[in-house]
Amino acid sequence: MSKQSFTTGQVLTAAQVNSLQANDYNQTVSVKTASYVLVAADKGTRIEFNTSGSVTCTVNTGLFDAGDTLVIQNRGAGAVTVTPGTATVNTSATLVLSQYDAGTLYFISASAAIFFNTDAGGGSPLTTKGDLYGFSTSDARIPIGANATVLTADSNESLGLKWAMPAAGGGLTLINTGGTALSGSSTTYSSIPTTYKNLIVIARNFYVSSANANGAIRFNSDTSSTYSIGAYRITSSAGNVSGGNQGADRFYLMEQMGTTDTDNFAYFIIPDYANADTHKVIEGVTKYQTGDSPGVDNARFFYGMWTTAPAAITSLTFISSANWSGGTFFIYGES
Repeated sequence: MSKQSFTTGQVLTAAQVNSLQANDYNQTVSVKTASYVLVAADKGTRIEFNTSGSVTCTVNTGLFDAGDTLVIQNRGAGAVTVTPGTATVNTSATLVLSQYDAGTLYFISASAAIFFNTDAGGGSPLTTKGDLYGFSTSDARIPIGANATVLTADSNESLGLKWAMPAAGGGLTLINTGGTALSGSSTTYSSIPTTYKNLIVIARNFYVSSANANGAIRFNSDTSSTYSIGAYRITSSAGNVSGGNQGADRFYLMEQMGTTDTDNFAYFIIPDYANADTHKVIEGVTKYQTGDSPGVDNARFFYGMWTTAPAAITSLTFISSANWSGGTFFIYGES
């Protein structure tokens, strides 16, 4: 039963007294299965929500007097948000009630109330591994950011914080975290941020199951004939130097690999990769054994240019022939 008003000299019946006494110990419960706007008759009662989806409980002015209270509780799986309509609602905790949470709405005037959240869970807005607490006018969730990002102050954000790539300050940042496996076809890393000066890429521990395998790289999945490359190979047995092949739809990093060595590697750099106004240049070195010189180490120095219309590089694709085995590549951003 809701809060009653009586007149001077009024005589209460036994049923009325019993009802009032029952309400004192067991508040009248009104079950809601959808969003609800409080009415004057709700004072002194208990509003119970039982929904599977998120709902709101709206508080307006002119319905309650200073000192009036009512309890709001949530039995359902859907969150209940106590929402200021035309009234003001303040709290030191949160206005969101999770399942089995409850709180008391206490009015300090006809247009202002305080919500005393008494839930056992502390009203945590966190839902996912890595979430952080944030605050604007109430506690709020800051979702976990992407790998390699850092928490950054930003007054333009509603909670004053955001996840962002580290500011340039020198040094290397591993942006392909953990390394990406090479394969016998192609492997693309397509999440390269444009916040660094240069890209440095290392491929290591690759080998082949039969002779004459090749490995190459493309920018932004560009398969047109826009790659020009030169190379020189130094053979350890004879110390001779020979020229390399030209690229067409890819940069060749290693060619005609042999089957003896299992610790081949490649190191190359792409300067100014994020500048959309310049053609991109690649330079590097590989160590491998060739099919025409099995058991003999070779060092191949290569250089070239991506001659397509200037564009920032946001993805790298490693291309390897079918008899390629093993290996991983790591992408670093140089600040």
